[in-house]
Amino acid sequence: MKRYRAGLIALLVTLGAASASAQRTAAAAGTTAEPGIGSAIARARAFITDSMGKVGIPGVSVTVMREGRIIWSEGIGWADLEQRVAVTPLTRFRVGSVSKPLTATAIGLLVERGRLDLDAPVQRYVPSFPTKRHPVTTRQAAGHVAGIRHYRGDEFLIARPYPTVTEGLAIFRNDSLLFEPGTNFSYSSYGWNLVSAVIEGASGQDFLSFMREQVFRPLGLRHTVADFVDSLVPFRARWYTADTASGIRNARYVDNSYKWAGGGFLSTSEDLVRFGNAMLEGTLLRPETFRLLTTSQRLTNGRETGYGLGWSTRIDSAGRRRYWHSGGSVGGTAYLILYPEQKLVVAMLANGDTPFVGATPRVAEMFLE
Repeated sequence: MKRYRAGLIALLVTLGAASASAQRTAAAAGTTAEPGIGSAIARARAFITDSMGKVGIPGVSVTVMREGRIIWSEGIGWADLEQRVAVTPLTRFRVGSVSKPLTATAIGLLVERGRLDLDAPVQRYVPSFPTKRHPVTTRQAAGHVAGIRHYRGDEFLIARPYPTVTEGLAIFRNDSLLFEPGTNFSYSSYGWNLVSAVIEGASGQDFLSFMREQVFRPLGLRHTVADFVDSLVPFRARWYTADTASGIRNARYVDNSYKWAGGGFLSTSEDLVRFGNAMLEGTLLRPETFRLLTTSQRLTNGRETGYGLGWSTRIDSAGRRRYWHSGGSVGGTAYLILYPEQKLVVAMLANGDTPFVGATPRVAEMFLE
């Protein structure tokens, strides 16, 4: 416990210097200040910095965009504790399940092009996937109502590479469904493994190439890439974890190639807000397609799940509609939230796996007051 507290105190002491350096980088990158926005930024920065010290998060990148303009983008703390490399808006973090709304864009494109029928059995696009007791569709897999299981045991810590999407299906392909599709909601990143195989089958292109050429490049997401652990990736953060026994330490080595679509991408907070704003403005997908992705699934008993296709959808306590997704990975956490009526998009990324960025809605609300 003493070691943990000492580590957090040291982290707090050094956060200020790293934040100042990152602020200079953010200013150089062209962050736009709006009249009266300084107070919200100051409150948000203080809240984030205080929270980081309490839970042992070395570094955070946060970006706020309103009406298509970045009004705040800042790195706070360290991308690399050992080398004292400060977080900047260019720092790439693991985004975990925020990979799902990115991948959902590929679903939308294929639907628009008439290449994908969301309600056809997945075997139309992935003939090698075993037929289950009940048919499974892409809509059900993407909406977490297909009955496909989630991680089991130490699967979250898989460290071996999976060269292809099809090989990643082997982890769960022979397991029985948890329930008849459409009758229940059960979150499943493996359902998105299956979605990525559907995208390959429907497009005739391997999944990562499709994402790079049809989603990331058209949207100008120059810093969003697959997290290849054997490759040199510029500005990639190092990954950390914190616990009361050992303090802040390096996170375990993992290889996320088994789940690109549901949890395997790297990105920056600025790329993510640009992505979110593009969805609101209809830059790549038609507005009706984005509505399809953000409309809650409905179970056979009529109950709404609060989750569309790669997007959670809710009405907050103030009656404001919001679309969002959080992400947790080994050594990283992420949050992307969109307020469509207010044209506000906020992304916050961290290189620690304490579930700290779940406070992102609170940060967003500071810019809605």
